[in-house]
Amino acid sequence: MEDLKKVLEDSTLPVLPKRKDFAIGCVGAGFIMNDCHLVAYRNAGFNPAAINSLAAEEREAVAKRHGIGKVYDTWQKLVDDPEIEILDIAVPPDVQLEVLRYAAKKKHIKGIQCQKPVAMSLPEAREIARLGKEAGIPIAVNSNMRYDQSMRALKCSLDRGLLGKPVLATIEMRAIPHWQEFLKKYPLLEIYSMGIHHVDIFRYLFGDPEKITAVCRTDPRTAFPHRDGIVQFTYQYRDGMMATSLDDVWAWPNEPCEKDIYIKWRVEGLEGMATGTVGWPVYPDREPSTLRLTSKQTRGWIEPKWDTVWFPDAFAGTMAGLLRAVESGGEPEIGIEDNLKTIGCVEACYASIREERTVTLREIMEKED
Repeated sequence: MEDLKKVLEDSTLPVLPKRKDFAIGCVGAGFIMNDCHLVAYRNAGFNPAAINSLAAEEREAVAKRHGIGKVYDTWQKLVDDPEIEILDIAVPPDVQLEVLRYAAKKKHIKGIQCQKPVAMSLPEAREIARLGKEAGIPIAVNSNMRYDQSMRALKCSLDRGLLGKPVLATIEMRAIPHWQEFLKKYPLLEIYSMGIHHVDIFRYLFGDPEKITAVCRTDPRTAFPHRDGIVQFTYQYRDGMMATSLDDVWAWPNEPCEKDIYIKWRVEGLEGMATGTVGWPVYPDREPSTLRLTSKQTRGWIEPKWDTVWFPDAFAGTMAGLLRAVESGGEPEIGIEDNLKTIGCVEACYASIREERTVTLREIMEKED
């Protein structure tokens, strides 16, 4: 009899490329590159070969920590290096299009990974997709929650029909993100910078929604001007299924109150149910995400286990998907063309908030740029 517990455990592991030594040029040396990308790449046996940052001390320190041989003071010099095959971009989203325009002209660049969000608007995201297509360069988007271990195992469960037809899915986030300094210049905050994980993961698990409804309020802790601090949004599917996320970035009113932070999720289907947690809120402590599942096929509960965690281990999977696409000449697992609909769902959330109504994904995607 098949060991479903082991199947789900194995499903969390990324499929690695046959060739691991592609020379990766790292654009940016901030936290996400230093603590996540590069740690995961070294653990997976990948080859980060060059790095740049505007801050000299930062780029030198990151290069030393991760054994990177080439250090550049501008991203243009890094992109110009003919030995660089893969670009891994970790800069603010409004800068990524500029980097892509420049990099798409370089014949030695074989693949590019962008941070999420790939852009701060659907027209800019479409322009990035166009540049990649015309240059013949596969572009991946680092939607790394797709490689959170509980999400991989849940996706495997759904694909195998363990839950039957999905009825309702929920994500409840009670956590306090660190808003990076560059976010202060954008008029939009939580959905584009944090909620986009949940916007994208519902698409990964269940496909594209038909309709989206969102509401929000400001976050009392966040001092700079913003509109969307605390957000709730709901996807509605043509077959009646709903998926809803509550993104509570308030979560803790500070001392002397006790903390109670977490991310919990739950999926109910006609033939089973799965619940779990995401371990990210306690980072840098290593707390693996969890999954518990019961269905007609399992009768009782099964609880797969793993030692890996979302931050940093998931980041090996997103880069592995791009490298496999470069090897095969196909599309990346998390490619820009697919990601356009994630940006469309984000835009639908904002349209729903702005216009105080339910918005269809179709009307957003059919808008002229």
